[in-house]
Amino acid sequence: MYYLSTRGNKERITASQAIIKGLSDDGGLYVPSKFPDLRDELKNLCTLDYSQLAFYILSKFLVDFSEAELKSCIKSAYDNKFDSTEITPLKKINNNYFLELYHGPTLAFKDIALTLLPHLLNTSIKKNNIDKDILILTATSGDTGKAALEGFKNIDGIKISVFFPEDGVSPIQKLQMKTQDGNNVFVAGIKGNFDDAQSAVKEIFSDNEFNELLDKKGFTLSSANSINIGRLLPQIIYYFHSYFNLVNNKEIKLFDKVNFVVPTGNFGDILAGYYAKEMGLPVNKLICASNENNVLYDFFKTGEYNKNRDLKLTTSPSMDILISSNLERLLFEISNRDSNIINKLIYDLNNKGHYKISNNMRDNLDTFIGYYATDDNVAETINHVFEKYNYLIDTHTAVAYYCLEKYKNKTQNRSKSIILSTASPFKFSKDVLKSLGYNSDNLDDFEIINKLSSITNTTIPNPINALKTKIILHENLYESFELKSAIKNYLGI
Repeated sequence: MYYLSTRGNKERITASQAIIKGLSDDGGLYVPSKFPDLRDELKNLCTLDYSQLAFYILSKFLVDFSEAELKSCIKSAYDNKFDSTEITPLKKINNNYFLELYHGPTLAFKDIALTLLPHLLNTSIKKNNIDKDILILTATSGDTGKAALEGFKNIDGIKISVFFPEDGVSPIQKLQMKTQDGNNVFVAGIKGNFDDAQSAVKEIFSDNEFNELLDKKGFTLSSANSINIGRLLPQIIYYFHSYFNLVNNKEIKLFDKVNFVVPTGNFGDILAGYYAKEMGLPVNKLICASNENNVLYDFFKTGEYNKNRDLKLTTSPSMDILISSNLERLLFEISNRDSNIINKLIYDLNNKGHYKISNNMRDNLDTFIGYYATDDNVAETINHVFEKYNYLIDTHTAVAYYCLEKYKNKTQNRSKSIILSTASPFKFSKDVLKSLGYNSDNLDDFEIINKLSSITNTTIPNPINALKTKIILHENLYESFELKSAIKNYLGI
């Protein structure tokens, strides 16, 4: 097992090297040289708990990690930072299954990978005898930033810079980042949207002159975004774990196929589901659930990806994205790993703002189907699910639920479906409260949270309560073209 770039340079590197670098020298994303085939192992894997399953799956990909190293990383990640011993509990609500991925320290699905990645990276640094400090450079649409900051804070030899769209995250997401403590963290808002921040960060990774300067000053770049293979691989685990949960609870038989419904922006979470299917998980459909920034819906419907449209600020801000970075990894697979095709598609995207895939590539997309939800659909869904089932969901999960209902109505498919519930409703309390029919005018963020808790008889998560007394530590605000200067100032170079 080694790692290669989607864009076809001759690099063949180890897992630990790929985790350190984050992005290939040619701008491509690292992918595994093959997918382990677990079909014959499914019966034995059913009995494993989350950490045991994590070790089994990751050991197939991270082959240059020793058993002791990998087990130590997993033990450090999946401990009492999570408020559920299951790490990712599965809740049956009516005939649907909600995979609750928000029981970690920052109340979002990003915690699953970003509690583990710092330990994988630290081990990788030692394994490769890196004598420079690692600078983690990350753009966030809301959840990755806080999860990365929390995971990497106060780790020796690593500094982390997080950039977020100033007006494109929820008030709680912004507060989580701006109050982040740690002696190695830097947080800044960007005047612009997530795509502006993400493009600026990617440009820095490919700027040879800037990287040479960092190298001279004793730093090397890495990423905590899902462009980093060390972020993506841990997300495969909960697909298998939730499937085995259904088997063990006799909701399905082993080898029955299930659907996974994934609220999707940057395409990392749903790509992990595709990787799981390639490894042998019995998947019927991966339902790509978009909000009104439905560029992925159009792609799956027409085969054309077109970012030439206005970005809409929605009630599901973590999905307010028009350039889905991880889609490049899927394109690589459906083109039969033809990097010449990838380079042409990426060239068209960068220079024309759109590309169209061939009919042969479209034929390889049959696992996926896309739907989208408007903000009105989201509000109605939150209200419906709470009123009917007394179950509170956030705006992103509501996008997924609505899209699943559309899929059921259009296809009459009878496969069991697992909805990936990606964030606590308290991270988006204003819009959730409004969806339930309550006015939040003249209420501050914490009054809204208290009202939501009182009305729904739902306990406010501890990480939200703790924010009430935290001090704002980061007031930085930059244009997207100023990121290099911001980083230089932060590093003192």
